[in-house]
Amino acid sequence: MLELERRTIGKLSARLVPFLIICYFVAYLDRVNVSFAALTMNQDLGLSATAYGLGAGIFFFSYFVFEVPSNLALERFGARRWIARIMFTWGLVSGAMVFVQGETSFYVVRVLLGAAEAGFFPGIIFYLTLWFPGVYRARIIGWFMVAIPLSTVFGAPVSSALLGAGAARFWRAEGLAVAVFARGGAGADTRRGHVVLPDGSACRRGVARSR
Repeated sequence: MLELERRTIGKLSARLVPFLIICYFVAYLDRVNVSFAALTMNQDLGLSATAYGLGAGIFFFSYFVFEVPSNLALERFGARRWIARIMFTWGLVSGAMVFVQGETSFYVVRVLLGAAEAGFFPGIIFYLTLWFPGVYRARIIGWFMVAIPLSTVFGAPVSSALLGAGAARFWRAEGLAVAVFARGGAGADTRRGHVVLPDGSACRRGVARSR
């Protein structure tokens, strides 16, 4: 029985955890890169240091305000569907960075980005609790959260390289890249039988067939 349990947990981990790590990696990469973007974005948009600081910080205000409503909606609509919604709207708003023209539009996009992304982390944690018993949960969540240091380890050199290569407006390209990934991830979660983040019954059938 113990061997069967280990095999089942291993298959669930291989099915769910890598994609979730990538999602959280991109979420944190987006937050890290806004500081690098300031090196050229402030000049492009005519932002003062004060305006940039307010815009960067206001993201967390809307993230905080919408955190609880987002998790209540997650409970109502289900973790898989709501996580897909978060990724889809997060991708749309990230892509809207290409339309930012000044201080006001920068504030608006940052507020909307915080609202769109709110509930993502606790939603993922809740989703993992549906699949992994308590004895495995800390280890799985630890693997999931390794995305945070990875986003800095890889994000900083990439951003520096882009700036060094003369990609003065890379902050617009970075927003589009995040948008493409987030919308693609949301689509993968809602098409073809929920192939990435499945409902419980779908994943249980897959694990049962692989035993």
